[in-house]
Amino acid sequence: MDTNTNRLYAETPPVKLFFTAAIPGVIGMFAMSIYNIIEGIFVGQFIGGDAFAAMNLAMPLVFITFALSDMIGVGSSVPISIAHGKGDHKRANNIFSCSVFLIVFAAIITGMLMFIFAPTLIRLMGAEDEVAKLAVTYLRINAFMNPLTALVFAMDNYMKICGFIRRSMSLNIFMSCLQIGLLILFVVVLDLGLVGSAFAINLGMATCSIIALIPFIQGKALLKFQKPKYELHILKETIACGSPTFLNNIAGRLFSLVMNVLLIRMGGTTAVAAFSVLMYCSDLVQPFLYGLCDSMQPSIGFNWGAQNYNRVKSLVKCVFTSTAVVSAVAVILMFTFPRQIASIFVDSSDAALLELSTHALRLFSIEFLFWWFEYASQSFFNAIEQPKKATILTLATAIVFPLIMVVLLWPLGLDGLWLNQAATYVPVGIIAFVMLRKTQKSLALHIK
Repeated sequence: MDTNTNRLYAETPPVKLFFTAAIPGVIGMFAMSIYNIIEGIFVGQFIGGDAFAAMNLAMPLVFITFALSDMIGVGSSVPISIAHGKGDHKRANNIFSCSVFLIVFAAIITGMLMFIFAPTLIRLMGAEDEVAKLAVTYLRINAFMNPLTALVFAMDNYMKICGFIRRSMSLNIFMSCLQIGLLILFVVVLDLGLVGSAFAINLGMATCSIIALIPFIQGKALLKFQKPKYELHILKETIACGSPTFLNNIAGRLFSLVMNVLLIRMGGTTAVAAFSVLMYCSDLVQPFLYGLCDSMQPSIGFNWGAQNYNRVKSLVKCVFTSTAVVSAVAVILMFTFPRQIASIFVDSSDAALLELSTHALRLFSIEFLFWWFEYASQSFFNAIEQPKKATILTLATAIVFPLIMVVLLWPLGLDGLWLNQAATYVPVGIIAFVMLRKTQKSLALHIK
């Protein structure tokens, strides 16, 4: 194994390792997500409310096109990290090679299906006229580009496994800057509207997918391409470890579709646009949580495979503490300054949308009191190759309790929808706590 990577994950003091890996990880993920936030600002301020609502209708389906590819990328990263911890580098390289080819194949299939069925799916959601037309166009551009863009998230994981933490961060920053530059060119200069916005994000991702592949193709990375040897147990392991992410993408986006249908019926396109504001505000927080958790998965998986359980325990403490702090700050800011935050995405002349978004954001912000615990727990179970527990949390978070809360909170009308996620994370947090206690008792047997 590469000695620098070995020293980083096996010998660096846990707190120092946390800051070494987590800070660049957070910066990289925030840079990757900042484009989505800026895209929302541009669409809301320069293109208009119909385009804003159309983009929000199409976005869950856009994420579904990534579902299979993301499952393979995330699912393969766990056994690769553990294999390196055990010193089985040949197996790690084979899983890596098999996964990259599978990701490209899956992206072609899902992109083609989404392109063909885009009009039907948007129509089933209840969209009509100009909003429906814009949503179909936005979705089809993303589906067409999917084979070129699907690798970008998986390559980010593979770079971190190889110890390319700063390179990963730099590439994510570059991608965000490139996308913003293309967004200004296509939307402001060339006035291409939502079409320009779609091309800006996809061209940026495609460019960075190619750049990320270069050190692996040149053989300069810890992970190396080899002739893939597909074995059933590798596929099963990848699917098992990636299934929580897959189910989260599918179930979560399907529930978003349900939310959009309910929002259209209860409050029309204004309610859908307000929900878009909430999702963009969530995007301000998620990069921090994802960056803190995702950046630590390779080190936790490596030390779990090497049976360094004391280090695992110390690293997990760092993850839970940091995510709790981030979430506390998010609640304070969003509950205290909802109008100021909502006005970033909403044109001040649209008074009705601004008022609804301000009210919705104050209720929605409560979710951050509980979200961090489920997020960190799921990440931990993924890192130590316990996908069943992660899958239970995923299903509970993405589909089971959200649907239950829709029914329980129905008398509150739109307020019930804004509070849905906060109410969901309470019972899910209890489930996660019980699972962690059982795992902690098992882990205590190995820690002296």
